[in-house]
Amino acid sequence: MRIALFQPEIAGNVGAVLRLGACFSVGIDIIEPMGFPWSDKRRKRSAMDYDDKVEVARHADFDAFKACAPGRLVLFTTRGGTRLPEAMFQPNDTLLFGSESAGAADFVHAGADLAVRIPLAAGLRSLNLSVAAGIGLGEALRQTGGWPA
Repeated sequence: MRIALFQPEIAGNVGAVLRLGACFSVGIDIIEPMGFPWSDKRRKRSAMDYDDKVEVARHADFDAFKACAPGRLVLFTTRGGTRLPEAMFQPNDTLLFGSESAGAADFVHAGADLAVRIPLAAGLRSLNLSVAAGIGLGEALRQTGGWPA
């Protein structure tokens, strides 16, 4: 299982997702461009000492990412047709999350194998990127028996 971030804009969110990946032995894919310099100190501070304990792959664009992505692409989106409790995950899925301000572009939606929505209280539109990644990854690991021993 992997987590992919499509054009992330906030270093702190990327750092938190890197920490998530390190703690659960899940690789992270970064689909560029990003909204901050990769060497940004805020990202490293957010990931803390976990930054070098996670496998990170950077991709120039979505096509480059898609060409080497293993398994299905499961897009988490507010426009998702499948609610998270009804989604069925597979061990080699890549959980894909859009950028903080714009979400995922239409071509990303078209390239996904499954579009999942995390149900929210009425009138609220979205979760923080790293929070959504944690919720999605937790459910996917639960279903596939992928939690660390």
